[in-house]
Amino acid sequence: MMPKYVAFLRAINVGGHTVKMDDLRRLFEAMGFSNVETFIASGNFIFDSTSKSPKALEKKIEGHLQASLGYEVATFIRSMSELAEIAQYKPFADAELNAPGNTVYIAFVADRPGDAAKQKLRSFTTKFDEFHVNGREVYWLCRKKMSESEFSGAVMLGLLAFISIQLNLADAPMLLPEICPLTNAHSSVILPAADQALQGV
Repeated sequence: MMPKYVAFLRAINVGGHTVKMDDLRRLFEAMGFSNVETFIASGNFIFDSTSKSPKALEKKIEGHLQASLGYEVATFIRSMSELAEIAQYKPFADAELNAPGNTVYIAFVADRPGDAAKQKLRSFTTKFDEFHVNGREVYWLCRKKMSESEFSGAVMLGLLAFISIQLNLADAPMLLPEICPLTNAHSSVILPAADQALQGV
């Protein structure tokens, strides 16, 4: 059985660019991937590949999309097992995850943040915003509306110095219906397709 992966494509349909999902699916199939399907929001794909290297897949997809579309598309690959671990991981206490009005956002980054980046990120901790880093994922606990926070995805990008794609930990069964739904109502994963504060970050 071939490994199954999820590809998150950052800003595939922003900045005046528009790509139909059927066309994008064909581009993935042209790279030799099988069982290609979209999920949740535009620009996110589940597919099977014989490759055992997520990094190699990222480079392959980025290169093919740039050659085919004429612009760069940052790509973040996570295996289904990695996403299952993310779905089960608790970056904050249950009381925080279950508190009304609290939202946890996750940023997928290309490489593990270094100590300096982590320190800078934590310097933005307030009574409303708290941060946690685990591997190549950065978790942001926001205790009020994102629009009311002094922190933002753009600030995170500047701090971490590499591209990230951000998700809202709010409905994980939508992302991993066949894997392991999280244990509380505020800990599922969806793409914030309508959240302009996160798009294009």
